[in-house]
Amino acid sequence: MADESAIFDSFPRIVMAGGKTTVTIRLRDPQARLPAAMWRVNAVPMSGLDHQTRHPSTTPLVAHVSGETLTVTLPFPSEQEYALLVERVTDGTPAMVAEVRVYAVAADLFARRPFKGDFHIHSNCSDGREPPAHVAGASRRIGMDFMAVTDHRQYAPSLEAIAAFANTGADLKMFPGEEVHSPDTPVHIINFGGRWSVNELFATDRYRQEVAARAAALPALPDGADLVPYAACEWCFEEIRRAGGLAIFCHPYWVHHHRLDVPAALTDLLFARQPFDALELIGGYYVHESESNHLQVARYHTEQARGHKIPIVGASDAHGCERPELFGWYYSIVFASSAELPDVIGAVRDLNAVAVEAVNGQPARAFGPFRLVCYAQFLLREVLPRHDALCVEEGRLMVAHAAGDTSAAERLRALSGQVDRLYASLWG
Repeated sequence: MADESAIFDSFPRIVMAGGKTTVTIRLRDPQARLPAAMWRVNAVPMSGLDHQTRHPSTTPLVAHVSGETLTVTLPFPSEQEYALLVERVTDGTPAMVAEVRVYAVAADLFARRPFKGDFHIHSNCSDGREPPAHVAGASRRIGMDFMAVTDHRQYAPSLEAIAAFANTGADLKMFPGEEVHSPDTPVHIINFGGRWSVNELFATDRYRQEVAARAAALPALPDGADLVPYAACEWCFEEIRRAGGLAIFCHPYWVHHHRLDVPAALTDLLFARQPFDALELIGGYYVHESESNHLQVARYHTEQARGHKIPIVGASDAHGCERPELFGWYYSIVFASSAELPDVIGAVRDLNAVAVEAVNGQPARAFGPFRLVCYAQFLLREVLPRHDALCVEEGRLMVAHAAGDTSAAERLRALSGQVDRLYASLWG
């Protein structure tokens, strides 16, 4: 059955829940023809039916046969994954010959598409290994739909990456960004998409005066702790929002210099008051540091249980694209109406994103709201491998263009829109 299943494909793969959809199941080889027989398809809901504590039996429906295709209209009553079981009936005896998977989603999620992105990555303008344009091209090569170069204390490298691909037809969305390091707090902050640099403001009188005023206005902590580090964080987060960006609280459980880089009391205050837009839930830890990601996930679930609704992202924090560590291990899937900056930021803030961990080629695991994780795991298994395969050549051409290949841009333009066309075929 597995071998026969491999020769079938189906469209669409994502359908609207609550009604019926016509599905086409076809042989992958367009020259092949289905053998003469009765063909039936049964849609089996993975989670069962609403209000049913036992799995009721389902009835296969007869499919229309034409050449290499089967066409059948199936019910998808609720949001979940469905197994479509294809049967060939010969002399009255059914035999299952294929199983394909479909996911039904409610209207709010059906209107969105999954966009892969990296919110936090470095170039050789800070402590990375490759130039900004190479980092961008390599990101597309592994399937990113959007990204920002976020070098330490530097905003210009992100603009350099964007400028390198002007008028090339590249489908990768590249946004401004930087990793923000206030002199008054150990907290690392990502400015994703902001229209100006926050790092450049730390030498100004405005920064010093406003942080001091914020610290003075905060309610004193029982132990008399210094509130300036928190006030500096709050100022940075608000400045990023003022610039139109997404303010991300990075790796709170990073172990640095033999201890957590951010004191627990400051982390507690940030979670209690939540001045940030999003938490970097899964981020750039090497295998020997993976405990830090586990702690971040545990803290996220604890805060959720306390009633805090925390937007999340995943990010590689990679410092090199051509070595087998960090790059591609961690990223986000953002469910948005487009990969344009306002839609990506809005989707994250509205809790429509998951963080993904795929360390060392292990099966990818999504983290976040349960509903989105269920959907994301289906996409990671059934849809995104096709998406990523299309991105490989685009990314290769972007890297070549960045290296000076004058013919790469023309070839890149010829590939423009291919992911959009794939998604148009997969969404019912």
